[in-house]
Amino acid sequence: MSKPRTIEIKPSRHFPFVSRHPWAHVASLAPSHGELPTGEVVDLVTHDGSWVARGLYSPSGKLCVRLYTWDPAEAIDDAFFARRIDEAIQRRQTAGLEPVCDAVRIVYSEADGISGLIVDRYRDFLIVQVNAAVIAQRIDAIVAHLRERMNPKAIIVRIDAATAKAEGIEARDDVVFGDPPPADLLIRENDIEYTVDLMHSQKTGMYLDQRENRRLAASYMKGREVLDICSYVGGFAMNAAKLGEAASVLGIDTSERAVAAATANAQRNGLDNVRFEKGDCFQRLEQFKQEGKRFSGIILDPPRFAGSRQSVDAAVRAYTRLNRGALEILEPGGILVTCSCSGRVTRPDFMKMLQKVGRQTRRDLILFENRGAAADHPVRLSCPETDYLKCVICEAR
Repeated sequence: MSKPRTIEIKPSRHFPFVSRHPWAHVASLAPSHGELPTGEVVDLVTHDGSWVARGLYSPSGKLCVRLYTWDPAEAIDDAFFARRIDEAIQRRQTAGLEPVCDAVRIVYSEADGISGLIVDRYRDFLIVQVNAAVIAQRIDAIVAHLRERMNPKAIIVRIDAATAKAEGIEARDDVVFGDPPPADLLIRENDIEYTVDLMHSQKTGMYLDQRENRRLAASYMKGREVLDICSYVGGFAMNAAKLGEAASVLGIDTSERAVAAATANAQRNGLDNVRFEKGDCFQRLEQFKQEGKRFSGIILDPPRFAGSRQSVDAAVRAYTRLNRGALEILEPGGILVTCSCSGRVTRPDFMKMLQKVGRQTRRDLILFENRGAAADHPVRLSCPETDYLKCVICEAR
């Protein structure tokens, strides 16, 4: 292994990296390293020359070094990424998820020590989501190892437009191995069947992180009239209808495609106590309030409201508005299931928001569950951002 170039950390800025946080932003680094190409292996050192960690350099954006190892003897090469992928697969086996689940996250970026890479398995098909230029450079070797290790029918590589712009790379969404998956790929989760269109779905197909939360939330909905806001393809709604034996469930989503998919999924599972409608979440909550409509169970699973530090305040205001609207139409003794997938909005931030909404609506909120993501989305404690998902279940008096 040739000796990597070194980049010096500014004085007093070394603590996150010594503590194994994987993101080195330009503001923490001395400007003396000069111009380096994307993907260059670099060593981070303190201002007095002490070795800290090894990573890959990217000149695009403020996150200019992604750190991958804190072992000075470990090279960052194709074998390194193969080992990390194998470790991630073993982690899902330890959790009892792989290979028994129809749909499971195999690699979760920073949580599995491979910043910028997500791999999801839907039955025999793999979706590889690339979120970093330094991973895009190595994608051929990564795909080759996934083929050898998992023997899938096909592999799809996806780089969304926002990531491509931020990382200075080309967007892509193509099958790099095998034949395209069917548009109605059938998967089973919590004894409920879904069809997933992997080539035209949000993210990688479904929101796998809510698997256990969907099942647990359903257990609170027996006999209730339930409103599911931002229902997507009907995950929370159908769990409430089938596993939870809710009296009725109404799902609302802004996407006509999602509403059609959710309706078809409900029919496939023989559920006649659930229906889906297209609508804006804020407008429909206000409409129900004006009509005097009340529900005994409400589920809120909105999309990410905060994509950057600058948008956190706006996101908290949006969560406040959404949850206040829900509490205004939730019956006394009703169950509120409220979620946030905005990593920039911390768990304490989210709980403070709920306390504020309780004061505004003069409701007591009694906490049953304060949950995170399913086990295939583990949390690496040295990277708090991996603890992004909040799912709170409470009673409103």
